[in-house]
Amino acid sequence: MRKMGKRIVATLLAATMMVGLVACGGGADSSSTSGGDSDGGSSSSGDKIKVGIINNDPNESGYRTANDKDLKEMFSEANGYEASFAYSLKNDEQITAAQKFIQDGVDYLLLSAADTAGWDSVLKDAQDAGIHVILFDRTIDASDSLYDASIVSDMAKEGETAANWLKDQNLSEYNIIHLQGVMGSAAQQGRTGALDDLAKENGWNIVTQQTAEWNAEKAQQIVQSVIDSGEKFNVIYAENDDMAKGAVEALDKANISHGVGKDVIVMGFDCNKWALEELLAQNWNYDGQCNPFQAKYIDDVIKTIEGGGTPEQKTIIMEEKGFDASTITQDDVDKYGI
Repeated sequence: MRKMGKRIVATLLAATMMVGLVACGGGADSSSTSGGDSDGGSSSSGDKIKVGIINNDPNESGYRTANDKDLKEMFSEANGYEASFAYSLKNDEQITAAQKFIQDGVDYLLLSAADTAGWDSVLKDAQDAGIHVILFDRTIDASDSLYDASIVSDMAKEGETAANWLKDQNLSEYNIIHLQGVMGSAAQQGRTGALDDLAKENGWNIVTQQTAEWNAEKAQQIVQSVIDSGEKFNVIYAENDDMAKGAVEALDKANISHGVGKDVIVMGFDCNKWALEELLAQNWNYDGQCNPFQAKYIDDVIKTIEGGGTPEQKTIIMEEKGFDASTITQDDVDKYGI
């Protein structure tokens, strides 16, 4: 159960942090904070559980939009929560938001970190204030003693599944355009690491390896630059669906065929419904699942803690799979598309 002592500690901690926070504002273009069904989480709401949710920009991708919607539907007043949300793709801005939530005396801090590093100090502050921390979607490089639970995808396994699928295509040569997500994120590290390992092991040629930061337009520009250079390539390995979509736009503009039995293999991640429909039409070749629906898992952990218990598992890994254009069905699209 939540204790009055936590409120006292949080108030004292807030006083010591105030001076430091004055100089730490984030840019308006890349970070925002908003209340869920509250006025920003600055006042108590009786028996409601007060949560501060730090996430990446909902406009980052279809995956993130679905993830944010799932969280907002769960952490509502109707479900007994008072929720405030903060968004940024920058780690320092997320850390500032976490400090603000600690100052406000939330009961739970829910975190999808922009970067895996740099979280030890602020999570120790949360712990000292009696605030429970639950990670979702992304892991961090910190002691698991600093958080109560981590509900995540196995990003390394996602990458391994995709890279092994690519190896199994037994191409006569591999010339790969590798479009990376936001550098340092768990998704980027897992999906990049697996491809790097197999490319080195099998002598594959990485034509270019650049971050498009999950963005379709940036991905299109990168692929267009390769096309303009005249370098040959036969694989697009994009670390999310939006970047794969941007890559395909560049291919279409240059009249380069793609998909099953065509000139270029197209690979994406996240399983947006529109992306799986591209597989079904055999315009793309592979899509790796990344499950955005973590809110129910988080709610279960909170209910356990509120009941005086401890989560049975510190790390909860959601099951995921990869889809091949040659075997995907309409039922798969309907069931797994987000």
